[in-house]
Amino acid sequence: MSDVRVTINREPDREERVVTTGTTAAELFAGDRAVVAARVNGALRDLAHVLADGDEVEPVAVTSEDGLAILRHSTAHVMAQAVQELFPEAKLGIGPPIKDGFYYDFDVEKPFHPDDLKAVEKKMQEIVKRGQRFSRRAVTDEAAREELAAEPYKLELIGLKGSAAEAADGASAEVGAGELTIYDNLDAKTGELCWKDLCRGPHLPTTRLIPAFKLMRSAAAYWRGSEKNKQLQRIYGTAWPSKDELKAHLDFLAEAEKRDHRKLGAELDLFSFPDELGPGLAVFHPKGGVIRKAMEDYSRRQHETAGYEFVNTPHLSKEHLFEISGHLPHYADGMFPAIRFDEQNYRLKAMNCPMHNLIFKSRGRSYRELPLRLFEFGTVYRYEKSGVVHGLTRSRGFTQDDSHIYCTKEQMPQELDTLLTFVLDLLRDYGLTEFELELSTRDDSDKFIGTDEDWEEATEALRQAAEKQGLPLTPDPGGAAYYGPKISVQVKDAIGRSWQMSTIQVDFNQPKRFDLEYTAADGSRQQPVMIHRALFGSIERFFGVLLEHYAGAMPPWLAPVAVVGIPITDEHVPYLQEVAAKLRAEGVRVEVDASDDRMQKKIRNAQKAKAPFMLLAGNDDVEAGAVSFRYRSGEQKNGVPVDEAVAEIVKAVRDRVQV
Repeated sequence: MSDVRVTINREPDREERVVTTGTTAAELFAGDRAVVAARVNGALRDLAHVLADGDEVEPVAVTSEDGLAILRHSTAHVMAQAVQELFPEAKLGIGPPIKDGFYYDFDVEKPFHPDDLKAVEKKMQEIVKRGQRFSRRAVTDEAAREELAAEPYKLELIGLKGSAAEAADGASAEVGAGELTIYDNLDAKTGELCWKDLCRGPHLPTTRLIPAFKLMRSAAAYWRGSEKNKQLQRIYGTAWPSKDELKAHLDFLAEAEKRDHRKLGAELDLFSFPDELGPGLAVFHPKGGVIRKAMEDYSRRQHETAGYEFVNTPHLSKEHLFEISGHLPHYADGMFPAIRFDEQNYRLKAMNCPMHNLIFKSRGRSYRELPLRLFEFGTVYRYEKSGVVHGLTRSRGFTQDDSHIYCTKEQMPQELDTLLTFVLDLLRDYGLTEFELELSTRDDSDKFIGTDEDWEEATEALRQAAEKQGLPLTPDPGGAAYYGPKISVQVKDAIGRSWQMSTIQVDFNQPKRFDLEYTAADGSRQQPVMIHRALFGSIERFFGVLLEHYAGAMPPWLAPVAVVGIPITDEHVPYLQEVAAKLRAEGVRVEVDASDDRMQKKIRNAQKAKAPFMLLAGNDDVEAGAVSFRYRSGEQKNGVPVDEAVAEIVKAVRDRVQV
């Protein structure tokens, strides 16, 4: 037997090893139980892959991103096998890994019931214990069609390779580019075929390497994501390398469910989504309106201090405006259909920038006016499919805190630096402190407009501004807007979830399209640079994120009611009204509960409403000119002089502290 020389890459180390011909990746990494696959010459392979001379081999641990995807995709196969054992008539769709889990689509006669999911999960546990082997084999298209003749959706996928497969909403995990492969689930003892699926792989060596999983829910899903296709039933699940990690994930999901802004919005009477309005359209109730106003008012004050000028623009315009800006050719799917009147097409506004360009263009501009910073709380409307609408965080009508800054090229680097600092500082003021930055650039797609030189200059200016912040910076090739590169601020909330918040985009193209000019110091006419910036993204989305970040317990300066006065008896209501008047004079939102409820019920009501402070008063308090000071945490201080209580509350509100 001849020898084979391979190179093992374990960053940062490289090791050359001589092995015998026929050695597999499994044999190369024997003894390392964490390794579930290998990357051979850059391609993911099963551990059963036979190594060739000159191969560069990298172990793939189950805890790595690739390893988790392989674990979850293998678990999806086990789930599909379990479904077909329990429901033999079920036809297979696709089953890719997704963030933190997996899903598989099935064509069945009726939707899955929660009891069905329990039965499927039990059957999966049986399959895992059997220790079935995942075995890969290459097949021709003709052979695959013959073997999978009873699976109409798989037959459709056989013809989808390369880019077509990538477009098939997960189908790339089934077919992809190159040769067509089927994975067999083989009995560990006899080697007999238990189940098979069209799949690109790779997979775990055996089902015994699936230590911890759980099925989460089922939902309807259109085949290949198109509403024109049949609706299938999708089962979602999650899988982890250990039971402890599964438990931690389930605990995280339970906490996230408690913080769901839609649930909190209803419980705290902040907003609702009436069916009469339609999906993705919220109405804010009085208490929600108070929070929203406090958010907006503080933002306005900070923008005024930073030299922004406030503008307002209408909710619709002639369609031609969005043709000039380039949005219709590049963003039509995200806009509502045209409205026809006066023999012209009009469009609901999906973005504010074209209208701000018209404000800049309304008269001659001098270099002395630049940078010109225009700011608007501008309501826009975007068409989101009803299936992706999600409360306030993905809606059809929302208000952007939108700014467009017009400056010279020479001013651009400093403006970007100042702007990014302003954005991060303002987010910190709302209680968000953990940030990462993402730099989105162009790729070779023909969707991007403008010259290479402009893109390079804009991208480098953004990169330098981002690097000055000393934060992690992640590249995002191809993620830029069609008109220019952008920085996105990623924010972590109280339970570690990442949300995309602010975006800053440099645009050399819209000023060209709108013929925007200013008179330079030498009298020449020059084109300004345009910087797009949405700090919150949208008021609604930011509201939802903050609500989840604080689990509904908003800090005093944002709480709908910062203080609830609770009298021991009705006789003490006037006294607390006097205390409330002092607080109102300092701009604090306060209520006195003069209802017929007993005192303990009033305390429970205030706690349920997540009020930051409660002030209780009885005979002793009235005589001493004091109150009993109760915090949201349940801690209480008795006999606090009224002026001290007022001062503490006013300080907490003005300092924007979390109680």
